[in-house]
Amino acid sequence: MNRNIGLAVLCSSYLAWGQQPKLIDSIQGPDLFKAYCASCHGQDAQGKGPMAVSLKTPPPDLRRISVRNRGVFPLARIEKIIAGEEQPSSGHGSSEMPVWGPIFSKVTNDVDLGRVRINNLARYLRDIQEMK
Repeated sequence: MNRNIGLAVLCSSYLAWGQQPKLIDSIQGPDLFKAYCASCHGQDAQGKGPMAVSLKTPPPDLRRISVRNRGVFPLARIEKIIAGEEQPSSGHGSSEMPVWGPIFSKVTNDVDLGRVRINNLARYLRDIQEMK
């Protein structure tokens, strides 16, 4: 199964039934990561989650974003990627990906709270960076 199909199946099952995707109560970065990212990227963010084996493009090690960006964590860019406003350099398929953007910003009427979720998740990723 390729990445686009796997993510589409995983993430659009609610839409196929006419339901909104489930939004967890927590707005904390670690909880958001566990709920929405760990299935592909792994609990430890190394890119080895249970869905990773079925994806055409392996998920990247999210602990090494800063290393891949010459020692700088691009917080604003990561927020845009999470929100679905910017396409990552590889993986995540079409412009509809990442599919979790609507989870954070469009499921509730409170767009500001959605932005807080996005920011908290991006800052969590910043905080787990390895510089080696």
